[in-house]
Amino acid sequence: MAEAILKESLKLLPFIKKLPSRHVWFDYDKEADVMYISFEKPGRATDTEVLKNGVLIRRRGKKIIGLTVLNASRA
Repeated sequence: MAEAILKESLKLLPFIKKLPSRHVWFDYDKEADVMYISFEKPGRATDTEVLKNGVLIRRRGKKIIGLTVLNASRA
């Protein structure tokens, strides 16, 4: 089991390295099926853009501070 988790996690590294921040927080709410990705310590956004694919782009001013992925298990 641990070996499978490690193998899948390592597949993410090329994508994580391209993110706009050195520190990234991931939180998954299984009951709501929502993934929260924060590029700063989680905080309040001043604006949110809702995309057609169920992704919310959260901004503070012009800076993207996070993403919210609705129906994450289907992404």
